[in-house]
Amino acid sequence: MARLAKPALAFLALASLAACGDTVLERAGTGAAAGALIADATDNDVATGAAVGAGVGAVTTPRY
Repeated sequence: MARLAKPALAFLALASLAACGDTVLERAGTGAAAGALIADATDNDVATGAAVGAGVGAVTTPRY
């Protein structure tokens, strides 16, 4: 059960951030948070995950 706690928490956090991102800075921040959460949940380097997430978030374009 404890093994599923981190991924479940990461999923819930990412789902709550799904509606964020009207500006490039907001998307970069959301991407950084998502990348850090995923990296932590998968036992990888959090700073690297945040950097990759911020980069991906910054280059995406919202579709309305």
